[in-house]
Amino acid sequence: MSPTKKSLFLGSFVHCKSLDELETRHDAAVFVDEHGVIVAIEQDMDLQRAKDTLIPQMGWVEGEYAVHMAKKGEFFFPGFIDTHIHAPQFPNAGIFGKSTLLDWLLKYTFPMESSLANLSKAQMVYNRCVKRTLSHGTTTASYYATIHVPATNLLADLCLSIGQRAFIGRCCMDSDMSPDTYRDESPQQAIEATKATISHISSIDPSYSLVSPILTPRFAPSCSSELMTSLGALHKETDLPIQTHISENVGELALVKQLFPDIKDYTSVYDSFSLLTRKTILAHAIHLSDDEIALIKERKAKISHCPCSNSSITSGTCKVRQLLDNGIDIGLGTDMSGGYSPSILEALRQAVLVSRHVAMGGDDNTKLSIEEVLYLATRGGAKVVNLEDKIGGFDVGKEWDAQLIGFGADISDEEGATDEINQMDESPVDMFGWETWDDRIAKWVYNGDDRNTLAVWVKGRLVHEIRK
Repeated sequence: MSPTKKSLFLGSFVHCKSLDELETRHDAAVFVDEHGVIVAIEQDMDLQRAKDTLIPQMGWVEGEYAVHMAKKGEFFFPGFIDTHIHAPQFPNAGIFGKSTLLDWLLKYTFPMESSLANLSKAQMVYNRCVKRTLSHGTTTASYYATIHVPATNLLADLCLSIGQRAFIGRCCMDSDMSPDTYRDESPQQAIEATKATISHISSIDPSYSLVSPILTPRFAPSCSSELMTSLGALHKETDLPIQTHISENVGELALVKQLFPDIKDYTSVYDSFSLLTRKTILAHAIHLSDDEIALIKERKAKISHCPCSNSSITSGTCKVRQLLDNGIDIGLGTDMSGGYSPSILEALRQAVLVSRHVAMGGDDNTKLSIEEVLYLATRGGAKVVNLEDKIGGFDVGKEWDAQLIGFGADISDEEGATDEINQMDESPVDMFGWETWDDRIAKWVYNGDDRNTLAVWVKGRLVHEIRK
């Protein structure tokens, strides 16, 4: 990982100005200080003009700053924010058979997670997971780990050393809904283990500037009432964020009703244990009632939409438009390995397609646009993880979490095609030179992958680069 230094970024910049509006700036310059913070954005600026004007005004000295220039057709875009991902499940990506949620947990998930008590195996899995997600442009990830403190601490260490912004959650699960071989021994032991991980992360990143702990009751059926009560109290004491699952599968809803018969609904279960707050990330939220949506809005809790997983394990289709119309903050999650891909770009296109399946029910307004899903992946995700003041867009005062996107050569005519044909393998997206910028973004969303992510920065540090 390269060290952080002052940087000047030149070229085209694209980000979400609002939920339904992209802003594109060409011939622009973004100045990032040694702390990774954007200190100036200027239009109609090339390198020479920057050297003649702003750089002297800011007191920057030649040799003390790096210059990064996007080539013609390339653009800088904010880093993606994965609001729901299971790091220990990375080896299982794409493996779910014909299972539904509860069967899938028992057959695939719990055995894999349990095996990561072996630290050498955890090192291999977590190292590859962090590097793979970074290569796809994920600059921030809200990770579920396992119940194991040493392995969870290792994940935090790796994120910090490699340079990915992360929330690290040691899974809490003490009920007999979990296997005897993979559960917390007691509510007290679960809380002590959680505090041990909090202490470790506080020791390696005291201000949580890059890595933060996050309280992680796996989901209500896996936690006793005593454990959830204690986690609610710990949240009040520490103000740490919370992540959990909700309303993912109809069988899960029936199970929650069976386990908590005196509580009105699934959302109220978390609320009754003080786990539904402005810092709570609720993954899935597919089968919510109107009352539950109203309660989530009232508590200002957030939702992670995981379209790949919801389809892969046949959980259902989330009504994202309804949630947005109710003013609820939503981000995107890969939910790997319920979702088959570590790529938020894949989650983007699946979110669009799932919204069209919802629309087939008769309401065309439920369809999501490319602009909207890009917002969910950036500014929306930043709100979900309560970092909207730091990340999600290119604004003065925000930190430089960004990716450089490129498509290889434009093949604009027959002669050009002959000259450039050997460069076609560089990108899965074919550009011909006549596309508008809206066209280029659409092609990237629907056809792109990590080969288009040429470089990635987190807090101003270069953390991934495709070397040629």
